[in-house]
Amino acid sequence: MKLVEYLNSYRPDELRDPYIIAEAGVNHEGSMDLAKRLIDEAAEGGAHAIKFQTYKAETIASKDSPYYWDITKEPTRSQFELFKKYDSFWKDEYGKLKAYCDEVGIEFMSTAFDVESADFLNDMMPAYKISSSDITNIPFIEYQCRFGKPIILSTGASYLWEVQQAVEAIEKHGNTLCLMHCVLNYPTPDKHANLGMIKGLIDKFPQVVPGYSDHTLPGDMDNLIASCLLGATVIEKHFTHDKSLPGNDHYHAMDKEDLKRFWEKWKHTRELLGGYVLTALESEEPARRNARRSLVAQRAIPAGQVITREDLTWKRPAHGVSPRDIDQVVGKKAVRAINEDDIIKWNMLEL
Repeated sequence: MKLVEYLNSYRPDELRDPYIIAEAGVNHEGSMDLAKRLIDEAAEGGAHAIKFQTYKAETIASKDSPYYWDITKEPTRSQFELFKKYDSFWKDEYGKLKAYCDEVGIEFMSTAFDVESADFLNDMMPAYKISSSDITNIPFIEYQCRFGKPIILSTGASYLWEVQQAVEAIEKHGNTLCLMHCVLNYPTPDKHANLGMIKGLIDKFPQVVPGYSDHTLPGDMDNLIASCLLGATVIEKHFTHDKSLPGNDHYHAMDKEDLKRFWEKWKHTRELLGGYVLTALESEEPARRNARRSLVAQRAIPAGQVITREDLTWKRPAHGVSPRDIDQVVGKKAVRAINEDDIIKWNMLEL
C-alpha cells in the first residue's frame, strides 16, 4: 500500500502491518552507487519507503553550532562541519534516486531542511517528513503544508505545548498528519526509549495517525515490535548497508537483515494478536460443546413431576440446557421420566 493511501485509511481500532520508512539520511556519503545500494537493500529488507535528507550546511547550521551526538561514535564536534561532509546531493541527484526507487518499487522520500529543497522535492515525494529539530520552526512547517501533502512530524525533545502548537499550525492548512514519537539521542539507550509516549500522543491527539521514529540500537528489533503494539503504524528507523562503519548514522542504524528479522517477528506477533473483536473462535467450538456444562438430573424425576432446584445439578458437556437457563427449567413438568445423570433437554419439559 502506498503511503498516502495508508495514512488516509488509518483506523484506530484496526490492527494492521506498519508502514516502514528506512531512514538512509546521508549514509550514502555522497556516492550515487552507494545510495542505490541502500535503496536496493531497503527494498530487499521489506521497507515501504526509503528516506534521505536534503540540506546545505550553510542553510542548516551556523559555523559555531555544537554537536549533540555521541562523539565516541562520531568525533566531529561541529554541526556545520558534519553537514558539510554530506551535502553534495541536490536536485539532480535526488531526481535520479527518485527514478531508481520507482524502478525498484519502493517509495522515495527526503526530509527538506530549507525552502529550496522543499520546493524541488515536492514533485518527487508523496508526503513531507519534518524533523524533530524543526518542530518549533512554524513558518517552515507552514511552508511545507502549502504543498497540500500529508505531513509526518517527529516530536523528539518536545514538550506537549510545543507539539500542540505545531499540530495547530498544520491542521490550519488541513493536511493529513502523522505524529511520530521520537527521542533525540543518538543512539537512544533502551531505558530512555519511553515508548509509552506513543500512547500519550494517541490520547492527546486522537485525530492524527500515530508513528514512531526510532534511534535505539537495532538489537533484536523488539523495540519496533513494542511500538507497533502500542499503536504506532508508521515506523521510521535509520538504515545502513554496514553497521560497523564509523561515524554519522551508521552506528545506530538497522540493516536489511535487521529489517527482515523485524518482519519475521511481526508476522509471529500478528498471529498471536489475532483481532481486536471479542468473539468465540471457530477453533474453540469443541470446547464450547464439551468443556462447558449442561443442567443434569441430580436424581430420578418421574414423568409429570414439577422440577425443583434440588432435582438439578450441572455437569459437562454442554449438549443440553445451559445452567444459565435454570430459572426457566425450575417449575416446569417433566413430560417423561428422567433418569439420574440424564442431561436435561428442552424436549423433556412441558413448555
